[in-house]
Amino acid sequence: MDGVRVNDPASYAFFGWARETGGIEVPESGVDFYDAKVDVPHGAVRSQWYHSTITAKWRRAHVYTPPDYDRNTRTRYPVLYLQHGAGENERGWLKQGRANFILDNLIASGKARPMILVVDTGYAAYAGATVGTNRAAATAAFEEVMLKELIPMIDSTFRTKSARECRAMAGLSMGSGQTLNITLRHLDKFAWIGGMSGPPRGGFDAATAYDGVFRDANAFNKKVKLLWLGAGTAEERIHTSTVAIHEALDRGGIKNDFYSSPGTDHEWQTWRRSLHDFAPRLFKD
Repeated sequence: MDGVRVNDPASYAFFGWARETGGIEVPESGVDFYDAKVDVPHGAVRSQWYHSTITAKWRRAHVYTPPDYDRNTRTRYPVLYLQHGAGENERGWLKQGRANFILDNLIASGKARPMILVVDTGYAAYAGATVGTNRAAATAAFEEVMLKELIPMIDSTFRTKSARECRAMAGLSMGSGQTLNITLRHLDKFAWIGGMSGPPRGGFDAATAYDGVFRDANAFNKKVKLLWLGAGTAEERIHTSTVAIHEALDRGGIKNDFYSSPGTDHEWQTWRRSLHDFAPRLFKD
């Protein structure tokens, strides 16, 4: 409006592209896996604030607990940590991704195990750092925050199963890169891994990637319960790169699953479908 970007005051604003952005939902015809259904029990989404000494700031995680969490007070649950993409924050997976409703529906149908879901912002800069527009600086402390502050806080606050076999991490785009960098270098803490629309940049060599974690296929396959990769067919470059990584891992004897979302681009419908495919695979015996 007169050269100034202005949101429609009559539409709901989502946080994306590093700002509040007006948007509308255009439902996919014949699809209801992310709908809020009347006849399905719903979990609770809680805002969990915690102070990070690493960043010297307060942080907010959103935590989904399954429908029976407050009734079955002696039951402990596995945990999925789910990361957003660049320019987004911890609201994305719930507001745009509708992750809580996806899990509600999967759990109600018996397709997914009841689990706790944690979504936190992937932006974390070290205390005193000058960030500006430098994404590397803006995210530099996230791994340390997650391993030293977020996970311990979640395990001490909620009834989690804290063994590595009960902890998963996944993410989209930037969050996929964060997921792969963290999990593949800390397999002592994660057994279930998902990368959505975010293959490594600069080529992929299975023998050297992630400090050589794929070099011993037998050891990797024994330790990792699931390595899942996915992309939409319309995000052509990313889809092609993800297929290439999947095939390279196959040739190296690394067990991995690949999901292709037909007709979708670098967009929330790709990632909704990805979660719908990924979540039912988690925490199976």
